[in-house]
Amino acid sequence: MSADTVTRTAPAESTVTAVGRMTSLARAELTLLARSRATFFAAVFVPLILPLSLRSTVEDMDLKGSGLSVGSVILPSAIGFSLLFAVYSSLVSVYAARREELVLKRLRTGELRDAEILMGAAVPSVLIGLVQSLVLTAACAALMDVGTPEAPLLAVLGLLLGLMMWPALAAVTASFSRSVEGAQVAAMPLLLISMVGSGTVVPFEVMPDRLARFCELLPLSPVITLIRGGWAGNLSTSETLGALATALAWIVLAVFAVHKWFRWEPRR
Repeated sequence: MSADTVTRTAPAESTVTAVGRMTSLARAELTLLARSRATFFAAVFVPLILPLSLRSTVEDMDLKGSGLSVGSVILPSAIGFSLLFAVYSSLVSVYAARREELVLKRLRTGELRDAEILMGAAVPSVLIGLVQSLVLTAACAALMDVGTPEAPLLAVLGLLLGLMMWPALAAVTASFSRSVEGAQVAAMPLLLISMVGSGTVVPFEVMPDRLARFCELLPLSPVITLIRGGWAGNLSTSETLGALATALAWIVLAVFAVHKWFRWEPRR
């Protein structure tokens, strides 16, 4: 084999090795997640139940003139709940628990790199969130006649940005907690603010303009905006670019915060 061939194949082998390491970690993490009944229930079942309780509230809203229907409000909200509970809330507990159990510290002594450890631990929650989003989309399409998205690329892009953003935000939140219980308390403010103010419960279209402009800057807001706009097909170019810029800004800030402040050992 020539030197050129070795040079060309080396990156592929390195990539496979990294993927293999993260896959092994993700498999172990999925087993641990299934054993934690409270976390598993919150991740799997809560996002499936919340949209049902939201329907009566949305039906009482005055959506005339907003270009929205009950289904186009609930579907993005359901995906937002999945990101908040299946991804964000569960991962805050996972990162805090593995840190306090010294798992993260031990993993760093092996071949895994820091980014691989965090991403590998996040894979089960991200997959649960992705599967839930697909199930909820199919259920809303069948039960609420939302039809197909007018701009499917925007809807897919919104979901992918959400699946990138919320694991990083979970790692940031876990950085500032001293225990698993403390991590759940630390997660509550962002969780509640996102549920109330990011267009999940009350769409931006029916909010007062000044309040809507402020709420559009919250982390979950661009995700909801892109998914809802993708279904309704009513986003302008400036609104689309604004949502993309907001989502990317939150991702960059979250990654920077993780790099700077994430704690790999128990907080004393």
